[in-house]
Amino acid sequence: MEIKVAFRKPYIFYTISIFIVYLVLAILLSGFYNTIPLIIVYANTVNWLKLGISIILSLLIGVLVSINLVIVYIKYKQRKSCKEGKTLAGIGAVAGLATGVCPLCITGLLPLILSLLGVSFSFASLPFGGIEIQVLAVVILIISLFNLRR
Repeated sequence: MEIKVAFRKPYIFYTISIFIVYLVLAILLSGFYNTIPLIIVYANTVNWLKLGISIILSLLIGVLVSINLVIVYIKYKQRKSCKEGKTLAGIGAVAGLATGVCPLCITGLLPLILSLLGVSFSFASLPFGGIEIQVLAVVILIISLFNLRR
């Protein structure tokens, strides 16, 4: 199965819908909507390179998650086994949601969960400010696409 199938009718509508739902979830769960006014106010101090990379990676993760889910749905309809692909797609989606849109400037799902357990954690403490988690999510989702093609 090729990735192009996710961009044909009627699956293109599913792909776009999942992409939009994923981005809305990422924005809501990470609280990025609260950060946008602060970015405007403190524009001189924002690291635009990191912010731009984070936003591009978030969009890429959203595209990959939507393609993965549509292909998993198609495979499920065809009654083929795709356990590895579904598992990796799920891991990639959770990793993408864990970092949010900008892992450096906002909370994310993982730090929120860890804070419930009394563990203080921020992606800002990582060497690249959490961008490495987004890159890992992209890699996992690409591997998932390759597993689903088999």
